Formats: sequence, structure tokens, C-alpha cells
Amino acid sequence: MVTGLSIQTNSGANIALQQLSINNAALERTQLRITTGLKVPGPKEDAASFQIATRLRGDIAGINAVKTALATGEATVNVAVSAGESVSDLLTEIKAKVVQANQSGLDSASRSALEDDFIALRDQITTIVSTAEFNNVNLVQQSASALDVLSSVDGSVIRVSAQPLDITTLGLNDETLATSSGATAALTAIETAITNAADKLAALGSSARRVEIQADFTTSLVNVLNEGLGNLVDADLAEESARLQALQIQQELSLQALSIANSRPQSVLQLFPTPG
Repeated sequence: MVTGLSIQTNSGANIALQQLSINNAALERTQLRITTGLKVPGPKEDAASFQIATRLRGDIAGINAVKTALATGEATVNVAVSAGESVSDLLTEIKAKVVQANQSGLDSASRSALEDDFIALRDQITTIVSTAEFNNVNLVQQSASALDVLSSVDGSVIRVSAQPLDITTLGLNDETLATSSGATAALTAIETAITNAADKLAALGSSARRVEIQADFTTSLVNVLNEGLGNLVDADLAEESARLQALQIQQELSLQALSIANSRPQSVLQLFPTPG
């Protein structure tokens, strides 16, 4: 069917203009996806996906806070474990000195030298214990308190009991090798101290492992949630790039169609030849 010519209404131009507007809107959305890297940059694009993504981002933020707390707690316990290992090694050295001091016929010069070594090793334990601190928390000093490590977003904690390893707690503060009787008493004390230190170190190691396991799980959980969030809202840049090129071509064609439609009313002038 052949439509009539009109200079009042250009339906062809209106259709071309409408299509151009549609192409421009689609092009703008595609450019936004490429710029932001998101296929759902706002609620207008996909309200349901945006709502889910917003909730996921909140969950991820909360779990990341737990992850930070676990990392801090893990470092604190690891410092205590390291101190415990050093103290245990020093106790072994002290026992060697104590055993030497208990041998019969030991001359006074040798006993004095062993006493000096004993005191030096004991003082080293004090130094290690006093400096075994992370984030203002020391789990092995005499006045240490239990540490609560945040382990989940609902406020659950992993309680790490303090394990004092100072010389007073270990029962070595009053021991001496200066006399034969003192050396005998020191031998009993050092054996008890070694056993106690081993128990405390085992407890710290168990707590450290528990915190480490929870930290690993939390890291995995964050990775899974991030992956799920990405699948939900991340744009496929290869696909969007191809769509961008197609829309740019469509835009050019729409402009040409609009130009042709706008020129159509001029054909009315051909119906009225110029007098000559």
C-alpha cells in the first residue's frame, strides 16, 4: 500500500526517531556496563539481582571483619607459641646445668660458673615472656588473661586460655645451684617446670590450630561469596564489547534512516514544477 505525502505529519521520521532513542538507551546501558564492569550497576537494571547483590555485599563485609579478627588472633597466639617453644628450649638447657651441678665432688669455681649460667638462662626466660606480645596482648606473662577471638558474624568467639610461662609460675624463681642442696631441689623443680611448660605449649598449639582452621574456612567462605556475587552482577566484557559495536552500527543506521525520513516531505515540491 502506498501512503500519501504529508508535510504536517512525518510518520517515517517519528518511527526512525523512536528507534534511534531505543538504540541510544541500549548503547548507554552497554557503555555503563563496560565502564563499571557490572551488568547490574543499579536497581533499575535488575531489581531482584541488585537486592540480592546488596545483601551479599553486606555479608562479605561482615565476614571480612571476622577474617581480620581471626588474623589478629592467629598472630597473637602464634607469638605465644613461639615464646613457649623458646622457653621450652631454655628449660632443656637449664636442666643440663642443674644436672651438672648435682655431680659429686664439684669444686666451688665450677659450681659458681654453673650458677651464673643458670641465672642467665632463667633471666632470658623472663625477657622472652615479657616481650611475647602482639597487639598489646601477651598470653604467657604471669598476669595474662584469656583471649576471645571473634570467629563468626553472629558474635561467636574462640577462647584462647592464657598459659603463663614466667619463672615464678614455673617454680624457678627461688632456685639456686650455689649449694649442693640447692642443686638437688633445683633438679626436681626443673623437671616439673619442663612438664608444665610442655603442657602449656600443647594447649597454645591446640588453640592456634583451632584459630587457623577457622581462619582458613573464613577465607574460603569469602572467596565463594565473592564468586557468587561476581556471577550475579559482573558483566561479561567480551560480550558487552561485541554488543557495543553492534549498537554503534545500529545507531549509525538509525541516523541514516532518520535523515532519509526527514528528507521525504521535500518530495512534495516535485509535484509543483517551478514555472520557467
